[in-house]
Amino acid sequence: MSTPSVEALHAALATVIDPELRRPITELGMVESVAAEPDGTVRVAVLLTIAGCPLRETITEDATAALSQVAGVTGVDVELKVMTQAQREALKEQLRGPGGQRGIPFTKAGSLTKVYAVASGKGGVGKSSVTVNLACALAAQGLRVGIVDADVHGFSVPALMGITQKPTQVDDMILPPVAYGVKVISIGMFVAGNQPVAWRGPMLHRALEQFLTDVYFGDLDALFLDLPPGTGDIAISVAQLLPNAEILVVTTPQAAAADVAERAGTIATQTGQKVAGVIENMSFLEMPDGGRMELFGSGGGAILAERLSAAVGSDVPLLGQIPLDIRLREGGDAGKPVVLAGPETAAAKALESIAGMLAARPRGLAGMPLGIEPR
Repeated sequence: MSTPSVEALHAALATVIDPELRRPITELGMVESVAAEPDGTVRVAVLLTIAGCPLRETITEDATAALSQVAGVTGVDVELKVMTQAQREALKEQLRGPGGQRGIPFTKAGSLTKVYAVASGKGGVGKSSVTVNLACALAAQGLRVGIVDADVHGFSVPALMGITQKPTQVDDMILPPVAYGVKVISIGMFVAGNQPVAWRGPMLHRALEQFLTDVYFGDLDALFLDLPPGTGDIAISVAQLLPNAEILVVTTPQAAAADVAERAGTIATQTGQKVAGVIENMSFLEMPDGGRMELFGSGGGAILAERLSAAVGSDVPLLGQIPLDIRLREGGDAGKPVVLAGPETAAAKALESIAGMLAARPRGLAGMPLGIEPR
């Protein structure tokens, strides 16, 4: 059997995706060298971004598996090295663009990322659970999705996603952990244990700004921000930093909850943002006989959608009603979103339907440069 060619080995390595940057390691300049010995043993040197890369074993395993599929390969020896400062600078420039300049990529001209700020009037309505399940449902459809856990005081997204890994920092660039194909960043990844974060408004704004500028999400199809309840500092900061973000309002069917949630949606009249829709959570409990028990009343979501439509002057749809489901709670406790762990459940189907509506929404071209010049 002939010795594998360098071209064939490079082609195999092109299928190895960096688990944090989600791009081929060959494209990222991470393959320093690769060659095959006459006996079929392949030796490859892979450059890690930092010495303590938490996913070094994953890269080794994936490179070994890819090279082992090449005809004539009898063994694989992966050597892990670390990029020089010059190589890291080149990588950052490749990822961020010329000069490696910092900035919020989702507000730049030409960005096609749909940004959804998931809001609620008060806590306890399941806003974070809705956020992670919608994100995972879209990722399962093949979309590139990210989550910013903007609820700094009440962060819960890492636990709901089963993330225990810390972000990787490459100089001033932060690489977010990935779970179920979703890139996630949260202040909970930077604090020890269950310690509280006691910050005032300016620090909250700075934290959100750093998440949006220093964290490398790459080219996303959708970015979700899990906002804290109410209309406080973070909601105002989101409007300033991401004026193109659309608001998804989560409520329960209870009339009192809808009254409070209306405030979270009507902030759009002050910020100039658009309300993408209303999601009613905990709508009912399905009984064994096929009936429904409406534990928190009924109609709150529809009433809220009607009120918000009148307040903002445009149609605000009720995107869906999510029933109470023990699997939804169990999935959150286990870090396995119900849309993936229990797709057959009524809650998962409702969430999938809402995600489908969001995925089908066209991306507006307002403000986009068309590249046409008048003569």
